Amino acid sequence: MAQGWRHRISTPDFDVTGTSPPWVVFTPKGTAQMDSGLSTLAARGGRVHHFPASALMTEQGIYGSFAEALQFPSYFGRNWDAMVDCLDDLCGAVTGRVGIAGVIHDADPLLETANFPLLVSVLCQAADRANSGVDLDGFPLDRPAIAEHFIFEFNQFDQETIRLRVDQPDLLVTTGDGFVAAALDPEEWR
Repeated sequence: MAQGWRHRISTPDFDVTGTSPPWVVFTPKGTAQMDSGLSTLAARGGRVHHFPASALMTEQGIYGSFAEALQFPSYFGRNWDAMVDCLDDLCGAVTGRVGIAGVIHDADPLLETANFPLLVSVLCQAADRANSGVDLDGFPLDRPAIAEHFIFEFNQFDQETIRLRVDQPDLLVTTGDGFVAAALDPEEWR
């Protein structure tokens, strides 16, 4: 058993409309609970952004796709740290001042890319910061917490393969009926 792997939960325990973890969820395509959560987020004024996995196969593709869809500033440094910073500080037009969900469609081929584990960790880091009202040192931010979640939708959902690929020492990975979920491990990050 890898370090990050913690436990199995039997029912989905995530809410893309709120600021609670997990931050990144892996599901089969067309999951009713996820579709409902995304609709609820949009009905509350939040934004759902869509990313085709085919555009995220390379590091530069990831940077370009996220920068365009989420309106990163022109000074975005096109590196992983800059991506965390930009995802943590999204403008109101991108979030509706409520929150965002980034949906990565047809995510199956991403499992085989070298950048996949790092992408998951970066998304967890950014969402952890965005969903919190404090900075990494525990000081209050000048903005409220905002819901930020990322959903990877798979055509061929193989829970064990996904879990093994997502599992990293800095993440808490959980599984349940029809999903895998990840969030930062507070013991590693705080």
